[in-house]
Amino acid sequence: MADRMTQSQLIKELAEKMTLSNKVAKEFITLYAEIAVRETKKIGEATLPGIGKLVRQERKARTGRNPATGATIKIPAKKVVKFRVAKAVKDAIVPPKKVKASS
Repeated sequence: MADRMTQSQLIKELAEKMTLSNKVAKEFITLYAEIAVRETKKIGEATLPGIGKLVRQERKARTGRNPATGATIKIPAKKVVKFRVAKAVKDAIVPPKKVKASS
């Protein structure tokens, strides 16, 4: 498996493609992330065009089991953040299987 792209590599590639300085490219990425976090916190979701959507969800309180002892435990309600990948991105990365026509 290939190495993951680091933040510095992302900044460098963005700067080269957009003919920007590395400093401006880094500021752009930082601001983009800050806006996404702020909007998700404020209204519960933030759309990242062409990529997907950050969504805050409320999880209800529930009962669970301690896997070590088998004892029943209460899991409190909490807020979680999920990322929903855009369909176009999902299809580009993992193309959908073709459905065979039945005869």
